[in-house]
Amino acid sequence: MSTQKPVCQPEKCSRRSFFSTCGAVAAGVGVLSMLPSTRGGVLAATGAAPSVKSRIRLVFAWPDPSKPIWPNIGYDFETHTREVLAKLTTGCPSVEFLPVTVTSGSREAAEKVIAGDGADIDGYLVYLAGCLWGETPETIAASGKPAVFADNLFAGSGKFLVGYAAARRAGQRVVAVSSSDFQDLLNAVRCLNTVGALKRSKVLVVGGEPSQEAIQAYGTDIRAVDYGEVNAAYRKVDPAQAQAVAGRWIASAEKVIEPSRETITQSAAMYLAMEALLAEQGAEAITVNCLTGIYGGQLVNAYPCLGFMALDDSGKVGACEADQRATITKLLMKHLVGRPGFISDPVIDTARNRIIYAHCVAPTRVYGPEGSSNAYHIRDHSEDRKGACNRSLMPLGETVTTIMFDAAKKQVIMHQGVTVENVDEDKACRTKLAVEVKGDVHKLLEQWDEWGWHRVTFYGDHRRQVIDTASLLGFGVVEEA
Repeated sequence: MSTQKPVCQPEKCSRRSFFSTCGAVAAGVGVLSMLPSTRGGVLAATGAAPSVKSRIRLVFAWPDPSKPIWPNIGYDFETHTREVLAKLTTGCPSVEFLPVTVTSGSREAAEKVIAGDGADIDGYLVYLAGCLWGETPETIAASGKPAVFADNLFAGSGKFLVGYAAARRAGQRVVAVSSSDFQDLLNAVRCLNTVGALKRSKVLVVGGEPSQEAIQAYGTDIRAVDYGEVNAAYRKVDPAQAQAVAGRWIASAEKVIEPSRETITQSAAMYLAMEALLAEQGAEAITVNCLTGIYGGQLVNAYPCLGFMALDDSGKVGACEADQRATITKLLMKHLVGRPGFISDPVIDTARNRIIYAHCVAPTRVYGPEGSSNAYHIRDHSEDRKGACNRSLMPLGETVTTIMFDAAKKQVIMHQGVTVENVDEDKACRTKLAVEVKGDVHKLLEQWDEWGWHRVTFYGDHRRQVIDTASLLGFGVVEEA
């Protein structure tokens, strides 16, 4: 069974070289240092991504160590916080941390930090290195920016608990980390980074109008593309290049069942056309109102399904039916966990406590573009027995998290389960992944009228990070099973 690779993993760092880049800590509110930009990490390896790092204001808060305090009198806060900063910088290279130190718990001290930050700050990480009583965390959270509160265990705990509870009760967009495992803090920072990355992402919607609710909720640049632009890009594709892509797909497939090579080559040309549009627009996600376009004669007769598979496997986002909720959900999770999502029209089997996710396109690298690939078949499109798509035989015995973020509702719906079967059934869509539901399968029947048929499934247990990201967006969470 495969396990999830941590999205932010600390590495060893030379303390001497690190300390040489850090400035002295001033009293009250002082700037520690800004480290040089670091390239690499999960985002750099997952296809097109925002080129600008998320900028997070890191607020270290501690009291006067010359007095009796938690953790203890004489505690070396400067060394501890520099070590924390080193771990954060190494573990989350797609984030630019802007550290400051606050040693006064007054509202004015926190407001001074906020006043110095412009609109380009994506959020705050307030690290309670010691128990600094006052209003620092609550004031930071009330800035309107998303915030993570973190506790240095047995040190900041009192103010951490009181401050977080007060901020949550006030309805602020805040997440708490109180853990002996530093990876939990890195994961929470990843959630902050994801919120920032969405604001710098671009999505293309072919044959549909951009969702104003999504633009407002996420800050994502969503642009309409008409079918004519896709058709023009399709006609510009080099036939030899399309043949080469089709040849690779055929060679990689476990089976090719219905489609001819010519049909697969048409799908390859559509994939190359979508890649060209993404490159031209500087976007990393595309969703196509495919069935309406093809059945209505507005889109060239080449299904984009195999192209969506290729985009997802490479770390970009391809999504069918111009479903912007599903597209943003896939894009969000790409940044959050570095894995593609499987959009589906689910079927529920209460007799076996199962939900079966069915669709005519699915990724074959469910652990991300650098992970292992699974077998797939090339089939025709199920409903009309035309075109080319894939049946992905995804890994079994794995926990999956199925979600949908909805900007209009300001909620995310979620359930989980364990993959048990790649169903071989001619009815309905080609990929059918059966999952044993964690929870009450009968309760799972109750939300579809308000949420629609689609859900998006991701390999791994991502429940905590989904909940935390929802909190930072100001969304509620509906656990539907």
